Amino acid sequence: MFDIEEINKKYEPMEPRDILEWAILDQFRGNIALSSSFGIGSAVLLHMVSEIDRDLKVIFIDTGCHFRETIEYKDRLVSLLGLTNIVEYAPTATDLDIYDPDRDLYERHHDLCCAIRKVEPIRRSLEGLSAWISGIMRSQAETRKGAHMVERYEGDIYKINPLVNWTSKDSYLYMEKEGLPHHPLFEKGYPSVGCKPCTFLPTEEGGERSGRWKGKAKTECGLHTFLDKKPH
Repeated sequence: MFDIEEINKKYEPMEPRDILEWAILDQFRGNIALSSSFGIGSAVLLHMVSEIDRDLKVIFIDTGCHFRETIEYKDRLVSLLGLTNIVEYAPTATDLDIYDPDRDLYERHHDLCCAIRKVEPIRRSLEGLSAWISGIMRSQAETRKGAHMVERYEGDIYKINPLVNWTSKDSYLYMEKEGLPHHPLFEKGYPSVGCKPCTFLPTEEGGERSGRWKGKAKTECGLHTFLDKKPH
């Protein structure tokens, strides 16, 4: 389709909007979506996309465990940015009844909870797509340091990471410059927000994701690791 190494070499020094325009308007036109958690830094890509193609499919995984503030923030950004194609995916009732009948699986088996509430829905959401856009950054965690601007995964689906070179400070400055509202929990000290039962304030010695699954040997929910990456 194209040489990933050449694309990464070309776009690594460029601005995120450049690779978004390449991916949305050129390479994957009509067959690409943005996945958004509507979390702390989500407004950045949503704003860029709204200026490139506000009809682009935006995937939101409704785990059923989000903070009320996250849902309110989502509704606010959708209205503010004029986004027209928000598609929500949720865990199936069958999976919940089988694996989480008492809705307390997060206390007993974090990985399985993430698998049915996040991974299975995102897998469904990507069916038929050639590419999806995510907001991960290398600076966020050790598990993300090896991420590239463009990656190819099993099933020949491509993942576009326009912000891979950015830091949270870059996102903050962009939001300030564009007058974008912050997630309500950002002002309460949360640098990263996921499901309510598994999100806490970060530890003093930890990084921005240290409040996720606090006290557990877990750093990723699976949304960015469930597919096997193919070599360039």
